[in-house]
Amino acid sequence: MLAKINKVIKLFVISDFLLFMGWGFISPIFSLFVLYQIEGATIVTVGIGTAVYWFFRSVIQPPTAYFLDKHKGEKDDLYALIVALVIVGFASLELATVVSEIHLYLIQIIHGAAFGIYSVAWPSIFSRHMDKGMVAVDWSLDRSSVGMAVAITSIGGAAMAEALGFPAVFILAGIMTIGSALILLFAPKLILPHEKNPSRDVTVLRARAERKHRYRTTVGL
Repeated sequence: MLAKINKVIKLFVISDFLLFMGWGFISPIFSLFVLYQIEGATIVTVGIGTAVYWFFRSVIQPPTAYFLDKHKGEKDDLYALIVALVIVGFASLELATVVSEIHLYLIQIIHGAAFGIYSVAWPSIFSRHMDKGMVAVDWSLDRSSVGMAVAITSIGGAAMAEALGFPAVFILAGIMTIGSALILLFAPKLILPHEKNPSRDVTVLRARAERKHRYRTTVGL
């Protein structure tokens, strides 16, 4: 079955796997990190931080979708996706340095906005390249890989935080997220159309016109 999956889908599944494996390390420890790492933080702080993330993620998605749909081709989608993943990666690295509630909220704004761009650009490309007659298989492959990534790293993240501290977890998550963006650098050759050479097109048209003219002259038209 996997042999029938096209290269773009495989590449995007691998990228998604790395991304969610990285953030899978963070998910089970985020609340504890806020409470232990930030002086004066409470459960309400955790709630506000989460709300800020989801608010800005939700707000950025409609205008991002409109912008990407307005521009033909996938070049803008791909570059928006790569930049968003890099920003998400650096947001994770920055979480390792958080010492105040304001700092946390600022990072969550950036994190949420970047993830909002990702959540629009990624499926817009993925859905265009799904294998004919295997749409459900392609989606299940990605969703299953994401689920496995989170399942594996949930225990690992908690164990790492206990053994090495919270910063080590955020640094690893950031590296893996940036790695998911780097994988997509191989995508342009697969999904971006080759640009035509205007001068070559003109030359071809002229040659065709000359052949047509000679033909008409020969037959007396």
